[in-house]
This record gives sequence, structure tokens and C-alpha cells, in this order.
Amino acid sequence: GQLPTWLQGILLRNGPGMHTIGDSKYNHWFDGLALLHSFTFKNGEVYYRSKYLRSDTYNCNIEANRIVVSEFGTMAYPDPCKNIFAKAFSYLSHTIPEFTDNCLINIMKAGDDFYATGETNFIRKINPQTLETLEKVDYNKYVAVNVATSHPHYDSAGNVLNMGTSIVDKGKTKYLLFKIPSSVPEQEKKKSCFKHLEVVCSVPSRSLLHPSYYHSFGITENYIIFVEQPFRLDIVKMATAYIRGVSWASCLAFNKDDKTWFHFIDRKTKKEVSTKFYTDAMVFFHHINAYEEDGHIIFDIIAYTDNSLYDMFYLKNLSKDFEKNAKLTSIPTCKRFVVPLQYDKDAVVDSNLVTLPSTATAVKEKDGNIYCQPEILCEGIELPRINYDYNGKKYKYVFATQVQWSPVPTKIAKFNTQTKEMLHWGQDDCWPSEPVFVPRPDAKEEDDGVVLTCVVKTDPKDPPFLLVLDAKTFTELGRATVNVEMHMDLHGMFIPQQDVKTETE
Repeated sequence: GQLPTWLQGILLRNGPGMHTIGDSKYNHWFDGLALLHSFTFKNGEVYYRSKYLRSDTYNCNIEANRIVVSEFGTMAYPDPCKNIFAKAFSYLSHTIPEFTDNCLINIMKAGDDFYATGETNFIRKINPQTLETLEKVDYNKYVAVNVATSHPHYDSAGNVLNMGTSIVDKGKTKYLLFKIPSSVPEQEKKKSCFKHLEVVCSVPSRSLLHPSYYHSFGITENYIIFVEQPFRLDIVKMATAYIRGVSWASCLAFNKDDKTWFHFIDRKTKKEVSTKFYTDAMVFFHHINAYEEDGHIIFDIIAYTDNSLYDMFYLKNLSKDFEKNAKLTSIPTCKRFVVPLQYDKDAVVDSNLVTLPSTATAVKEKDGNIYCQPEILCEGIELPRINYDYNGKKYKYVFATQVQWSPVPTKIAKFNTQTKEMLHWGQDDCWPSEPVFVPRPDAKEEDDGVVLTCVVKTDPKDPPFLLVLDAKTFTELGRATVNVEMHMDLHGMFIPQQDVKTETE
């Protein structure tokens, strides 16, 4: 096929790539050492490269020729031969553990620079052209967070907004929203933008020792949306995990009888909306988009009724017969919540406060809390992406992978949230990754552009390829075959040519 001439830049992706080191193996697919890979589009041609992230974790493991740094699903013991005193000491020092810098989930842009990100307090600067690993940044030096999301948002000025959890800091556990400026004052050109990081606001955790796990958050023009789900980390269990010889993943628990609370933070006043909104227990990882309309906040997420998704990715479940064995007990459901921020304060108890046309409801209760039920938009999609120019605004299209009862995608989909129509691309024995939408320069319509995805084949002898689809029609424009082993990855971003600093700069 042929690539559009305007498609110039780098598709940069990240995911777990190495699961065996010497004789040791990780337990979980999400634990593997980060492998970056990129497709560079230049004058109608595509260039591929891949490189392991040379994190401290990678270097320590390779040098020891075994896993010596713990990951979320795999607890590692640095030196089995040390004497008993050294051992006791290392147990004690693991209370709030030194987390890994194996940043294997996503790519973030901050200022002119790009970072590989995970969910700990460490991120790694990388060169998007050569995939070299550069300095390590510890968020904790600039803001008191122990974990942070790998799905930040970017405002119109290019500032990064992200969230992290501050665990039992000064006797409180809270969720912090922080902002990394896109540029620093002229006189401080040599300083990093992290030195100017500011905490926008904080939301206290409902429990000191059981903060909620979250993978992303939502944003509209005026509000930040944070969903506190009953899928929680047990801090005491985490602190003793090393001694007990269990992984941190075993310290996560879902309480199906609990509520899921919605927090809305006003971006101007930095204060939380005082009304308490909640829904039933659910587990979710990805926000799709959110916007405001007639006094309501509308936000779309992909949710599950349990936490079986994480368990699916234990490597013992991803064996040859995983299509037969790895069955989700809960199918991903695209839910739209419609939350009336401005409602009639004299409304009667048990009345639905939603005044927009939607099957979503928000019912006022006796205690003043508002119980929200979603509209179901569709089922069976994950890893959602949108045209980011529509982030926080009313939008139509979601580009996503399609999953049925197995967690590994078999197709990619384009879903119209307004008409509920769905288009698909799929072929036998093809496993596509998260689709990334790239808008055509000067596009007037939301879906005017291309969708990029990397496709791995079932048979190792069939080479993987990069697929380019017309985003409007979902028809194939072209594919670039790569004669190397390509890994299934997680997330990534497209970097337009003008955002890539050349080497001389």
C-alpha cells in the first residue's frame, strides 16, 4: 500500500519485552523488562528500531544474570548468600520498598523531552530517535508520591497533569494531582521542568491504609475526574510482603460490596465539588474521555465487575492453550456516567437528576448522596484512544482493541459513541496492539486522519507488521512488514516530526 505524504514522525511504543533472565522467570506478563520500539515515517518510508530500556533494574538483573529487583507480580531476593544479620536488615529496610524503574507502560512528553513511564515514582528520559535511555527522574524529589499513573493528560499549553498517591505521609494517605510545566522561565533554561512541578490539589483517601488503585483519571474543560474504586492496596500487607515472600500484587484486593466514589475537582478553584456522587463496585483501568454539557459532567470509562483481568496475565495462564484457558469472568464494558453538577437542590428524594437525553441516571438519596447508574455504550473494547484534540470536549469516536472473553486483542475497532455504530479491522492469526489515531494536518473532522497499530502474528514464522488504516473508513492504506521478533506492547504515542528535536539541537 501507500502512506499519506503528510504522515511524518515517530510512533513510539512501550511494553514488557524480556521475561526470563538467566534461570529466573517473572511470574507476570506486566513484570517483564521494558522494550521500546519505534516506527519512523519519513517521505513515504518506514524505519523500525527496538531497544531495551536500560533502567537500573535492567542493568542490575543482567549483571546478576537473574531477577534481583522486585516487580509488581514477582518478589525478588537480592542476595541469598548474605548472612542472617544482613538479611534481617534488608527485610526491615523494605517497609516502603525501593520501587523498580522498569518503566514499561507508556510514553510521556514533558517540555521538549520524552519519558518511559510505569506506575512507580520513577520515570526514565529517553531519546525518541535512538531509543537510548537517559536520566532517571524520581517524582518523589518534587512531590510526595509513592506511585503515579502512566496516563497523564496534557492541557492546551502543553503542561502535563498527572496523579499520584502519597502513602501515609504525615499520618495521611491522599491522592495528589500535580502539574509539570511545559517550559521553564528563560533565566532557568538549564533547570528541568520538574523543579517547577506544582501540586494542584489533593483528595484524601477514604482509608489511611487502603488507598484505591487507579491507572488513569479524567479531565474536562473545568474539572478533573478522579474515580476512587474499591480495588485497593493494603499498605500493611505491602510493607510485610518481602518478609512473607509474596508479591505486591497479592496485596491488592477488590471489595465487591463496596461503593465506587466519584471526585470532581474544579480546575480554577482547586476545590472538590462537595456533593458526594457514587456508583456500584467496579474495577477499571482506562478513562476514554469526558466533557461538560448543560450543567452535567459526562465521562466514559471501560469497567469490569471484578479484577480477573490482572490475573489473566500471569504467565502460567498465557501458555499455549491460553485462548481456551484464559477466560475473563467479566467482559469489559464501556460505561457512560452522566453526573448533574448543577441540579435542583429542592428535588425530591429518589428522583433522577439527569436532564440530558440518556439512559444514565443520578438519583438523589435521603442523606444527600447521589447514586449514579451508567448508560452502557458497548461491550468488548479495551485500550481506548481518541483524537486527543477532542480531549475534555464533546466527541464521537473511540479507537480501541476488541477483546471478547480473552484479554488479548483479536481486532481493532472504531466506535461511534453517538450512533453506537462499530467498524472493525481484523484478520486470522493477527494480534493488534492499541490503535493510535494521528490527525491529518488542518483536519476539520474528528476522524480525518489515520490509525496506526502494530500487529503480531500467531505463527512465529509470519513476520509482524505495522498497519495503517484510514480512520474514516477503517480501510487499509498500507502495511510495513518487519522481519524481526516483535513483542505485544501496551501503550505509546505518535510524535509529529516538528516535535522531535534533531541531534544537533
